[in-house]
Amino acid sequence: MRAETNMEPNARLSFIERLGYGLGDYAGNLVYSAISAFLLIYYTNVAGVSAVAAAAIIGVSKIVDGFTDLSMGYIIDHTHSKWGKARPWIARLCVPLAVCTVLMFSVPSALVGKAQLAYIFLTYNLVSSIFYTGINVPYATMNGLMTTNKYERGLLGNFRMLLATAGTMTINTVVLKMTAGFGGGDVYSQKGWTLTFVVLMIVFVILNMFMFLVCKERVVENQGSGKGQEQKISFLKGVAGLFRNKYWVLLVICLFSMYFMMSTFFGSAVYFAQYNLGNAASFTPISNFLSMSQIITMVITPFIMKKVSKRNLFLCGMLISMIGFCLTGISTNLTFLCAMSVIKGIGFGCSGATMFGLLQDAITYGEWQNGYGTAGMGNAASSFCMKVGSGVGTAALGAVLGLGGFSVDRAVQSQEALQAISWSFIWIPAITMLVALVCLAFFDLDKYYDAIVADLAEGRHKGDI
Repeated sequence: MRAETNMEPNARLSFIERLGYGLGDYAGNLVYSAISAFLLIYYTNVAGVSAVAAAAIIGVSKIVDGFTDLSMGYIIDHTHSKWGKARPWIARLCVPLAVCTVLMFSVPSALVGKAQLAYIFLTYNLVSSIFYTGINVPYATMNGLMTTNKYERGLLGNFRMLLATAGTMTINTVVLKMTAGFGGGDVYSQKGWTLTFVVLMIVFVILNMFMFLVCKERVVENQGSGKGQEQKISFLKGVAGLFRNKYWVLLVICLFSMYFMMSTFFGSAVYFAQYNLGNAASFTPISNFLSMSQIITMVITPFIMKKVSKRNLFLCGMLISMIGFCLTGISTNLTFLCAMSVIKGIGFGCSGATMFGLLQDAITYGEWQNGYGTAGMGNAASSFCMKVGSGVGTAALGAVLGLGGFSVDRAVQSQEALQAISWSFIWIPAITMLVALVCLAFFDLDKYYDAIVADLAEGRHKGDI
């Protein structure tokens, strides 16, 4: 790796640059968390679509969406501009994403049947498959292009997840209040949802432009055998290089499991509050206790990372989260559930602060191992697997609810439907955390990372040794 002119690739970053990077994921979660927590319930309770049909559209689209991630990664690896490889795409695509998100939450009441489903499919894919991908893949790639410093990458991941959690907390707190306020007291009026997302997307654009202005790319991949000339890497060669990288594969399986968990857990949370607890308002304290404990944990994790490796901190987070999910099945008492949210939040905080830093480390290992770098493809393929995990998780949620006989038309659900919601909220997430734990048990890159970075700084790769 080498630096751009007058830039040190192993740089320590300023607080404002770390903050700016983190605000990018705060903005991203104004879209992502809204989709995870509210899109399915918007489709069922506002647009009047069946849970099975809506979940199927989201699930299938997420898988399609993953392939656009790979294309975006290839585009990033072949982008050359005065702003860098990844950063310019933030400025280019934030406004189109904002507009399409408003349209996604504004299904026209005049559309029914196939026309309605076609509108949902089109707007969802414009948001998720095209424009969110066009921003999120470059955003993830920027972590590895801003610095090679292992601790700074950890801090960037920490700031990212800290502010992403704040974004999630914002969405969980304000969306239903805003829809009720704009809708004249009706939480599920179309006018309320449209105006809510107009306001949120204005904030989204402002924050993305701030990140674009304050963050810099310092790292340029030295591709080729030490000759300083950039080698053109084909799409297939880039993908093949990723799958030869065992650390990248382990991280991707882990991230797939986590995003599967988030789709089932967060997607079922409103249903759990409304039907299993009998009060939709219970969603706010349950979600906010989780978010607050996650934020507090991530404020502390930079100090922990000076003593404990990112991998071990991630592993502990998964174990704590799994325990929190298992204990949640003991009682439906709201105070107890809030306490379990605190435990889950601590686990999410430990894992969230470290997972994206570990991903960049794994991608750096791949450059050393293969003799060429594919930062864009590495992040894009990871994003692909995360979105597939999210899509499969959403489809699984819809299928589980459908098998349980859930119907939005019933004020009181059957016992089978309540059990289906509980499985989605408690036990499926616990199982996926176990899968992530197994993957992390085999991730031992920390032993070699410093030597690998030193080799790359000298233009050496594994094949040169």
